[in-house]
Amino acid sequence: MKLFERVEVYNDFMPRPAAMNMAIDEALLESATAPSIRFYRWESPAFSFGYFGRFADVAGNASGRDLVRRWTGGGVVFHGDDLTYSIVIPATDPVFGESSMSIYENVHSALVDALAEMGRHAVVAGGVDPGGTAAGMRTAVSASGYNCFANPVRADVMLNGRKIAGAAQRRTRNGLLHQGSIQHVDPGSDLAERFARALCEKYGERRIDHDALKRARELAEQKYGTDAWLRKR
Repeated sequence: MKLFERVEVYNDFMPRPAAMNMAIDEALLESATAPSIRFYRWESPAFSFGYFGRFADVAGNASGRDLVRRWTGGGVVFHGDDLTYSIVIPATDPVFGESSMSIYENVHSALVDALAEMGRHAVVAGGVDPGGTAAGMRTAVSASGYNCFANPVRADVMLNGRKIAGAAQRRTRNGLLHQGSIQHVDPGSDLAERFARALCEKYGERRIDHDALKRARELAEQKYGTDAWLRKR
């Protein structure tokens, strides 16, 4: 059973600044009427860190990289060669009513299926999540720097004992935003397409429309690109 009946796919592979990437995800959540997945790249090497992280704990390690605070939780993620994606689920979609852990597991199960088609035998991590899923997704950056990919938790994707995919979520009255990163594997030319197919029965490709981009520019300028947001904690 696929997670969605239909998904709108945004292959947004024009590299963008870190603040703009975060802003587009939020703009798509604000205007969502159907589930969507957006694949994207970074204009320059970047660090993103979770909403609950402390700026002081990551600022010293960000030399030469874009630094941005995500709206979702989690720890530090290094971006550059990864395949980054976001999934938006509007509150009107039945999947929105499922638990965050269920969505997290089902998204990563679809990714495992996509990788299997490419001959890569990844698994969804099992076992007990010591702090609970919600706590794991909200973990602040520790004094030594909390690297999401050095600290796998339940339902992350593992390949040969190494974490290759993790994600974090934000739930609002409008819907749910799931931001994920796939690392340490060559995505090839069709991982994004295979992943989208594994998530849904059918999908349609779309381009980000003018209104969403306009809203994203506002969010990048007034929120994600500001010192006030970056140094929020």
